[in-house]
Amino acid sequence: MAVYTEVPDDEMAAFVARYGIGDLLSAKGIAEGVENSNYLIRTTQGAFILTLYEKRVNPDELPFFLGLMQHLARRGVICPQPVSDGRGQMLGRLAGRPAAIVTFLDGLSVRRPTAAHCQELGRGLALLHEAGADFAMERVNALSVPGWRPLAAQAGTDADRVSPGLARRVAAEIAVHEARWPQDLPRGVIHADLFPNNVFFIGGRLSGLIDFYFACTDAFAYDLAICLNSWCFEADGSFNLTKGQAMLAGYESVRPLTETEVEALPQLCRGSALRFLLTRLVDWLNVPAGALVKPHDPLEYDRKLAFHQRVLDAREYGLKR
Repeated sequence: MAVYTEVPDDEMAAFVARYGIGDLLSAKGIAEGVENSNYLIRTTQGAFILTLYEKRVNPDELPFFLGLMQHLARRGVICPQPVSDGRGQMLGRLAGRPAAIVTFLDGLSVRRPTAAHCQELGRGLALLHEAGADFAMERVNALSVPGWRPLAAQAGTDADRVSPGLARRVAAEIAVHEARWPQDLPRGVIHADLFPNNVFFIGGRLSGLIDFYFACTDAFAYDLAICLNSWCFEADGSFNLTKGQAMLAGYESVRPLTETEVEALPQLCRGSALRFLLTRLVDWLNVPAGALVKPHDPLEYDRKLAFHQRVLDAREYGLKR
């Protein structure tokens, strides 16, 4: 989450008033993440999250994201619920941008996940995949392989200012995935951005999933690869095999991986590392002036990519087969 767009107090209050959730008491910008402008708002009826959609979010795709959250909640997944205004509309406009209000979830995200957290996350991810199986809408993953070369072009030779030789390394890696990306894997709705800051826990138990604005239709195992990347590496860059074992065991306790998915997992992990390296790189090089946002370090994922390039078998991530 982040704040790119400042909203005048009177405009904020008038917008909130349309949603029948009480009078606005306070609004605080949330300065984590890098995608949309988010505010924690408190009204006389409770706490909510207000999001102004920026950057990569296509307004035409917002009904997919909002509808998905409604669908998942009906299937038992704890996630934010969009609030409708007096006309029954979930989407409005605020400060010249599409905007929506969703319910606030209790819980805390963890900065240093344990193996137990990873197991809970793996199970929760599989439950999300099963709950979304009958969601009628589809959305292409715009940040999969066909989108990586355009992202690299946005960074251009400026990538080498972040790390010498990075532009060349990225170009070579893109070519590998364009030639070898796994096809025909089991697929459906995936979250595609389930980092620790998007998962809440209460007392060690998973209590909610948030930020569905990268959700799309793609391979389930790719979603799992994103989570292995974001949950199972330590601060020194090493992969924690115990955490990987726990996550994979949690996932397979609900939805066992197929042999094809197992075989594809090393490349999916490698590809997901490249995806986040690229988007972080573009963000790092293009922070808007005055934005209340701290971009994430792209080189964290350059180091993770180097690890995956050496992996030959899914057992190196902790899969017990």
